[in-house]
Amino acid sequence: MRRTLPSILVTAGPTREYIDPTRFISNPSSGKMGYLIAEAARKAGCQVLLISGPTNLKPIPVKTIHVISAQDMFRAVQGHFKKFNVLVMAAAVSDYRPKILYSKKIKKGKRIKTLKLIPNPDILSWASKHKKTHLLVGFAAETDQVLANAEKKLVKKKLDMIVANRVGQENAGFESDKIEFSIVDSIDVPRPLSICKKEKLARQIVRIILKKMSTLNF
Repeated sequence: MRRTLPSILVTAGPTREYIDPTRFISNPSSGKMGYLIAEAARKAGCQVLLISGPTNLKPIPVKTIHVISAQDMFRAVQGHFKKFNVLVMAAAVSDYRPKILYSKKIKKGKRIKTLKLIPNPDILSWASKHKKTHLLVGFAAETDQVLANAEKKLVKKKLDMIVANRVGQENAGFESDKIEFSIVDSIDVPRPLSICKKEKLARQIVRIILKKMSTLNF
């Protein structure tokens, strides 16, 4: 008898934390990695939901919820988390947002001397507290001590797997089609960082997820 495939919830892209109607805090994430994972999971036969921050990517044949801010993404994950077996947090969620959202554009003459920030919800930490048979996969975008920082995040957020990736490079990083990465979990010794196409890594991540989920009673 064929085993049921897991259902996979994927987040992708950046979030935007608006200061006023024309300015926001964000990052260079293109969303490519998350979209490729969602597409690879669809091709593997999984039920997939993609929650996407603002991107310029072409739509893929996967049910997609579009969000703007970290709080929007958090609410979307909360609303759908229980319906899925796997959460892949490929989105680059802003850690902070402005304490005050100005309703009108701030003019040059009215300069803000200090921009006060407050923490955004930690979506993965929330998910780890509410998981049952869920598999949690995170990403750690780092500029230095990549593997060490990824391992800390893996333990702190109680993840099953994390993709450590080095950013800040021209040939591999946020907007590139390539990524310098290593897959880290609590069982295997992580391999040194290596560069490959994001499309290839997406297929690898889905294969690992399917293998791990096959050992769980979900």
